[in-house]
Amino acid sequence: MTLAIDLPETSETPAETSPAPQSPLSDLVARDAREFGVYARTGGWAFGLMVARSVRPGGQSSAETPKVSAKEFATLAGCSPERVMRYYKAWDRAADDGLVPHFEELAPGQEVELPDADVWLTFYVSRSSATSERGTAIAEAAEAEGIRPTKALEVAENPTALRAAILADPSTARAARAALLDRLKEDPDLQAELARDVVRTDDLKKAVATESRSADRIGYVRQIAESGQIKTPAGQTLDAPAELRQEAERHLSLIDELDDGEDAGEWATDAYDTMKNLVVETVQADPELRVQERRTKFYSSLQRVTKVFEELTFDDAQEFYEDDMVQQLEELQQAIGTCITALRGARGGAPGAE
Repeated sequence: MTLAIDLPETSETPAETSPAPQSPLSDLVARDAREFGVYARTGGWAFGLMVARSVRPGGQSSAETPKVSAKEFATLAGCSPERVMRYYKAWDRAADDGLVPHFEELAPGQEVELPDADVWLTFYVSRSSATSERGTAIAEAAEAEGIRPTKALEVAENPTALRAAILADPSTARAARAALLDRLKEDPDLQAELARDVVRTDDLKKAVATESRSADRIGYVRQIAESGQIKTPAGQTLDAPAELRQEAERHLSLIDELDDGEDAGEWATDAYDTMKNLVVETVQADPELRVQERRTKFYSSLQRVTKVFEELTFDDAQEFYEDDMVQQLEELQQAIGTCITALRGARGGAPGAE
């Protein structure tokens, strides 16, 4: 006997389901989407237009136009008059540049073609500080650097954030240092303040002394390379031999090739010591120059001693006279006499010879 069993019908493909019926589109949702689209395309221009066509320009009375004052508009909008005026002034600047119609050409509810959203930030400054003299200067400097004024003003209004960035980030610290150096050129008061800070801070004072010493040494080498002259230990100025000048140029080129962040201290010391030794060797290698060097050194010492002695005054000696003072002068007199005798003997001259 065969049993018959009723089975449900099957198919290799799933049965198609009907889409769920959509609910009617909310007018509020549609309005939000439209307004969002306008703002996505135009950015702040959409709100700027609202202000430009609804707020009356200065000088117009309420009888001349259906527009309202910035204060009234702000009350209706639930924001501050200052915020309304920032949009007003941004539109005014754009109108002066020919990007949008002037206020007088606009009526409440009027639509106009708006510029791209990115252009808005060129005219709009979101901070009231931008209207001050300080803010204007910051905005102008930002434009000169090719950045949005809003960014610079935000930093200027939050020095603590700037300090944190400088402390935490080396690249920010380097940018701050470069800016500070540029400002120092035109700000004598800041120069004086910074100088006082340096001399009051031992670590900075030592660092400045080290850098100053390196700069002086590099300057010594550069002077030889560029002028072709050397100064001997006794103070003579001479033309540098060609090989000595070439050596100075070689050291200088090595120093000039260093990156900005590299420490030139060791290179400067090596170059300086090398050139000093070469100058001494140049003097010692020439007998005539060697004698002239000693003569120059003697004269220099003699002039210093003479100047010191001439500065001594004895008008009020009775007030501080002591025996050892006379003794020192007598010893000095004997030393001078011995020196004179030696010089005369060196010349082979008779007594009285000069």
